[in-house]
Amino acid sequence: MTNVVADTAAAVAEAGARVVEPRKITGGFSWPECPRWHDGTFWFSDMYTSTLKTIDTEGNVTVVVDASGRRAGSGVPIVLGGFGWLPDGRLLVTSMHEKLVLVHGGHRPDDLEVYTDVSELAPAPINDMVVDVDGRAYVTQLGFDLFKGDEPVPSPIIVVEPDGSASTADSVGPLLCANGIAVSADGTKVYTAEVMDRKITVIDRAVDGTLSNPRTFATCPFLPDGIGLDEDGGVWAAMPGSGYVARFTEDGMTDAIPVPLEDGVASACLLGGPDRSTLYLTVGVEVYDFEKSARDALGSIWVADVSRRGGDTRP
Repeated sequence: MTNVVADTAAAVAEAGARVVEPRKITGGFSWPECPRWHDGTFWFSDMYTSTLKTIDTEGNVTVVVDASGRRAGSGVPIVLGGFGWLPDGRLLVTSMHEKLVLVHGGHRPDDLEVYTDVSELAPAPINDMVVDVDGRAYVTQLGFDLFKGDEPVPSPIIVVEPDGSASTADSVGPLLCANGIAVSADGTKVYTAEVMDRKITVIDRAVDGTLSNPRTFATCPFLPDGIGLDEDGGVWAAMPGSGYVARFTEDGMTDAIPVPLEDGVASACLLGGPDRSTLYLTVGVEVYDFEKSARDALGSIWVADVSRRGGDTRP
């Protein structure tokens, strides 16, 4: 791990990246992930408590979605991953190990129903998700069971149409452990982090939501995980275990946010705040032992003031 940090620090220095120091704003979570900014509020998944939570400007934490009741008889862990909102205001969220996309009606935290079952399209846990302006969801999947130590296997993006039907984006082809996923402000591009290939991939998106022409946008010095976009065409990527979150363009790395490994590893990032110029970082300590992660509650949320804005990018 020391070599990884040193190598990443060397890559930051070689790129001449602007370094911005972050600050911790709150903690007490299991493995926080999938940060979102919605209706003036910061949201995230507190994965191993089966909840989605918000943090207001006063630092108050609220459980908004609670799927813990699904644990009884499920036979698999209930872990909420990527989420986003339909045009009618309802929230979609992936239940990773159930291989389901759930819909939250908003009346009670446990008001959850199955929106679509993608298990026939997913050999292993599904992962992150972004919802486009039309209510179409793009779901990434691991393709292999990371938590059982399986070898990486390429797998396609799953597309859930506004009517709930699901298919794979075969025109894009299989990706090597696609994780974080985002849509550009103008809707013409979809970006995803191919973790095991250490790269950010950009994909063309047509008006009807069809994906095509995948290609490398940027290579990363270490494994990219959760991503967020800015309105200037940059991709911010967390690189867990490297000690950094960084911004990439087609010309390389431009900005870097160091996160001390003694405080945990940054798993994802997103631009939020009133003008979407605050970079929120989810930082976790234990990702493999779900019960220990929830019991110890060492996960935290950090922020950094950066010179870019998220604009109308999604999520």
